[in-house]
Amino acid sequence: MLRGGRTRTEAEVGLEESEGMNRCTADIHLSEEQGIVLPPAVKSVPISVLKQNGLLQALAEGANGCVEADPSAEVLRAQEEWEAVENIQSGIVGTAAGHMPLISFNEALQYFQTTDLSECRKKIQRTVRRRGLSAVAHFFFGPPRLHQQLQGERDLALAIAQCGLDNNENVHMRILQTIYKKLTGSRFDCPRYGSHWEELGFQGMDPGTDLRGTGLLGLMQTLYFVMDSRTLPLARDIFKLSQHESQNFPFCVMSVNITRIVVQALREERLSRECNRRQQVIAVLNDLYVATFLRLYSIWKTQQKTISDSGFVLKELEAFAKKKPKLLLRYLEIYMSGRAGSGIDGGFQHPSPSSGVYSPDLNFAGGSCGKEINFTGVCDLQVEMEGEARLI
Repeated sequence: MLRGGRTRTEAEVGLEESEGMNRCTADIHLSEEQGIVLPPAVKSVPISVLKQNGLLQALAEGANGCVEADPSAEVLRAQEEWEAVENIQSGIVGTAAGHMPLISFNEALQYFQTTDLSECRKKIQRTVRRRGLSAVAHFFFGPPRLHQQLQGERDLALAIAQCGLDNNENVHMRILQTIYKKLTGSRFDCPRYGSHWEELGFQGMDPGTDLRGTGLLGLMQTLYFVMDSRTLPLARDIFKLSQHESQNFPFCVMSVNITRIVVQALREERLSRECNRRQQVIAVLNDLYVATFLRLYSIWKTQQKTISDSGFVLKELEAFAKKKPKLLLRYLEIYMSGRAGSGIDGGFQHPSPSSGVYSPDLNFAGGSCGKEINFTGVCDLQVEMEGEARLI
C-alpha cells in the first residue's frame, strides 16, 4: 500500500494513462544559426540543463518531430509514490519490489523470433525509395542486393525497430533492468519510472519516450553491448566518459542515435555485401553498432568534444558508417584483438582515464599493439552526404 491509500498498480496505471501525451515541435537542429542556446559553461552540465537548452531534445527527437512533453501532475505524483517505496525498502536507494533476472541477448532475440510481430512488420520499409537517376545509378553501380535467404532476418530486425516498449511484456522489462544493472553495477531492480534513467543518459523519467525511430532495437543493441563479455569493458569506458565533468553526454540517447544510423545503413543496402559474406544480418548490425560507438568514443575523448559538438559528430559518424562500414568493422576487430592480447582482466585492456583508445596502428599493415587508433579526424573527413543527417 502506498501513500494516500493507493496501490502501486494504480500508480503505474496513472503513468500509463499519461503516456503518449507528447507534443510535436518543428525539427530541432544543433546549430547556432537556428538559435540553440548553449549553457554558458559546458562544465558538469546535468541532463536537466541540456533539456532546458534544447540540446537533449534535438538529440532525442524522433523522425516525426515529436518531443516529450513536460511530465503531467499524475506522472509526478506517481513518481513521488515510487520514491516513497524506495525509501521504505531496507534503506537501499534505487531498489524496487521483486527481482528480475538478467536476460541475455540471445534469449531476448529468441523472444522476438517467436512472438507475433505482424503489426510491426506492416510498418517496416525494407529499403529507401530511389527515383530517377539515383535509382538508375544505384541499380548499375550500387551495392549488391541482400541474398533472399537473409531477407527474413533483415525484416525481423526492422520489425523490432518498430516495436514499442510495453510495460506488460516481461522480456521488455528484463531488457531494461539488465541494461541498468550492467551499466551501474547495481544488484537490485529499479523503478520503471524515475530520475535514475536520466543518470543512464535518457532524457526523462520514461526510457520508452526516447525509442521513437528505433523501437526495441535501440534497447536490444545496448543489451548486446553490455551482455557480451568482449564488449562490456568498452561499454563501461564509454559510459564513464559520458559522465565526465566537461565532456559528458547522454549515453543512452547517443546509443539510440547510433542504432538509427545502423538501421539507415541497412535500409540503404550499405551493409548487404558484408551480410552476404557472413550470411548474417543481426550480427553485422550489432558489430557495426559497437564499431560506430567505438569511433565516437575515440573522437570524443581524443578531440575533447563536448555536448555542443554532438550534432556534427553524429553526422560524421553517419556518413562514415554508410560510406565505409567495412573499415569501421575492421577498426573494431583490431581494437578487440589488441585488448584480448593484453592478458589483463580475462583478456581486456582497460585504458587509463587520461589515455586514448589503444589498438594496433591502422595506418600500417602489421602494426604493433599499444599505439593509438588513428581515426580520420572529424574535420578531415570529406564525404558526400546523402541528404541531411537527421538527429533523433
